[in-house]
Amino acid sequence: MNYKVYSVLFKNTVKPYSFKANFEAKIDDNVIVETEKGLQYGRVVAEKPLPENIEELKDIIRIATPEDDEIYYKNLKDSISAIKKCKEFIKELNLEMSIINASFNFDRSQLLFNFSADDRVDFRELTRKLANVYRTRIELHQIGSRDKAKLIGGVGICGRQLCCSKFLNQIESISITKAKNQNLALNPSKINGTCGRLLCCLCYEEEEYLQASKGLMPVGSIIKVDGKEGTITSIDILNRTYKVLVGDEKIEIKADELDASKK
Repeated sequence: MNYKVYSVLFKNTVKPYSFKANFEAKIDDNVIVETEKGLQYGRVVAEKPLPENIEELKDIIRIATPEDDEIYYKNLKDSISAIKKCKEFIKELNLEMSIINASFNFDRSQLLFNFSADDRVDFRELTRKLANVYRTRIELHQIGSRDKAKLIGGVGICGRQLCCSKFLNQIESISITKAKNQNLALNPSKINGTCGRLLCCLCYEEEEYLQASKGLMPVGSIIKVDGKEGTITSIDILNRTYKVLVGDEKIEIKADELDASKK
């Protein structure tokens, strides 16, 4: 059988999952898929190359019908009521946690709550109370600050919609090394996003900065300019230029034109 493989994203999730189909689907098609937790309603976000383990992938059952859409929207409406009820129980049980969202899977065999908390939370009694009300399997999932920002959305320090909630299907691991490689001031207010973690966009130009910085001398290097010693005080990596202090004078020199060598 000729299969195609698609990445499918579900509401209230931050990571797309791969499914196989024996029919053609288009990007942004809504689909019903088979998962280990029952049927789910999701959206196709990409077509993928065929993997070696294609037989292990779950199936896309069908393109969503108008009737499927109605069921999905009813589940959405009911999930809003579930959030309110869950918050009531949290207050009653005096739990230190904050509900981010909730969602029924398509066949309502599971009700998932995403929440944030500073520490681990014993939510066993909360789960029992919710199960008594909704008569389905209850799952509570604690998420981190990056995933929370992706689910809630917002505006970044650039003034635009958060990348994670707009188009990033997978959030990369980001380290302070990326900021250092781009010669950025290590000021948390400048390099941290709304989530309080390092900006996702530090990944976008990382390779360009690494290429442009090849052969550049570090700040503090002593060089000779017109026979005089100078100290490199700053570097513009992308333009490959140095700011050099020679005596009391600051001058700008292009790295590629520099005819002096490091002392």
